[in-house]
Amino acid sequence: MSDTIYTIKIKKEYASAIIEDLKQVDAIEIVENPIADWQQTETLKRLVEMKGTPSSTLSEEAFFKALDNESK
Repeated sequence: MSDTIYTIKIKKEYASAIIEDLKQVDAIEIVENPIADWQQTETLKRLVEMKGTPSSTLSEEAFFKALDNESK
């Protein structure tokens, strides 16, 4: 079987328990990828900029709307 890596978001508590069971029977391996230092620095820089000029940021709704329109 190939080593396929997925990124998942666990939305229900029971799903977390199922994943833990799979880990215990060695069916899966949980791989944690650390966030690179440059990425952490850039994120903090952008957060400071956003807090300094909040009018220059998009709302979550506007962001997803623009993203949806871009994909069409």
